[in-house]
Amino acid sequence: MKKALRYTLLTFTVIVVIVGVAAAYIKFGLPDTGDPENITIHYTPERVQRGEYLANHVTLCVDCHSTRDWSLFSAPPTAGTLGKGGEAFTPQMGFPGSFYSANITPAAVSGYTDGELFRAITTGVKKNGKAMFPVMPYLNYGKMDREDIYDIIAYIRTLQPLDNKIPESEADFPVNFLINTMPTKAALVTKPPVSDTIAYGGYLVKAGACGECHTPFDRGKFDEAFRLAGGRIFELPGGTLRSANITPAASGIGKLSKSDFITLFKQYADSNYRSPKIDFTKEYNTIMPWTMYAGMKEEDLGAIYVYLRTLQPVDHEVVKFTGRK
Repeated sequence: MKKALRYTLLTFTVIVVIVGVAAAYIKFGLPDTGDPENITIHYTPERVQRGEYLANHVTLCVDCHSTRDWSLFSAPPTAGTLGKGGEAFTPQMGFPGSFYSANITPAAVSGYTDGELFRAITTGVKKNGKAMFPVMPYLNYGKMDREDIYDIIAYIRTLQPLDNKIPESEADFPVNFLINTMPTKAALVTKPPVSDTIAYGGYLVKAGACGECHTPFDRGKFDEAFRLAGGRIFELPGGTLRSANITPAASGIGKLSKSDFITLFKQYADSNYRSPKIDFTKEYNTIMPWTMYAGMKEEDLGAIYVYLRTLQPVDHEVVKFTGRK
């Protein structure tokens, strides 16, 4: 009996030690994505121009890192706030904590080396070594072409410096503990040539993090069985919004021609277009930044369409909006 008790105590002690070591490693040994690279980016006009295109119309860095005007259709960024950060992502929106987009203007990131910015964007590790929750889809950006990331960095270096103190992001338990396991080393790729339409379209879908919004998300996890099939919930004034199915099913984009798909975006590209005010007693808004995606090249939108048409159709009818009673 005593021998069995000693064995039980020994086993329990070993388990406690193993758990303690694992917990200490997660807390103090992670994230471990390596030191920032010693790189110097030449901020040529061509880089800045390409970076502006990507940050405003593909990866949409400016969308989350500015103040969006939710009183207007598609909540376009408010003039004079580009890059200042502070946009909140809260439990009411389905996130496991309260997270705030960072100030990415030179007022906040001038102290970052190019290598530190590159590491933050592609691995989710800040200058101080702390992990970021992947509200910013660094897991996607870490699979982009190095040159595209360089271009984005070159562009944000040119933004108007804006002082803006951002609240500290706070993750709920147990995410506040597990967050250190989320950053991963970048797995950069070479951007496919535009002529390889399907591969290039897939690259743009990954860079644009389309799956982040168009995949159901609950309790910190994506439902991979419905990847890009829509249904992610967003609580907005007046009710609940759900993202659209963008697989080639009939309930998705199956009935849209390539021309129809491009027109959906480009209808907001007219220089005279102004997002109308939303009357929340009769209408609902969308988180889809149509006015920003409208600036995407038709060739790029077309490539995205061609790629999406190659996906497995997922029959998933989505009720776009349910008003509160």
